[in-house]
Amino acid sequence: QLQVVESGGDLVQPGGSLRLSCAASGFSLPYYYIGWFRQAPGKEREGVPCISGDDGSAYYAESMKGRVTISRDNSKNTVYLQMNSLKPGDTAIYYCAAVSASHFIAPSGCGVERLYDYWGQGTQVTVSS
Repeated sequence: QLQVVESGGDLVQPGGSLRLSCAASGFSLPYYYIGWFRQAPGKEREGVPCISGDDGSAYYAESMKGRVTISRDNSKNTVYLQMNSLKPGDTAIYYCAAVSASHFIAPSGCGVERLYDYWGQGTQVTVSS
């Protein structure tokens, strides 16, 4: 069964950092793209970055560009989202999602929810003092 599971969400103070993990099972990362999305209370879900599991090419949305880094460790079949200089506005549930690279085009598809086939349950990030 193909699935992705997020972890690493926490309560952090403004200006702090967090690293989220997205562990993939049932499929091999090099054949997929992984995207991170977030949904704040009362807002629509938005794409953050996505990454090619093959060559590691990464694409970032403007909303968090410069403050996040997406990376992957194919030996662990895991994608990471390092977030720095966190703000209260970053409070959200963060989701990772997977899509086969065979029918995906980046970067235009990165933030398009409907293109992704497999979603995790999300991990809560709260930025507050």
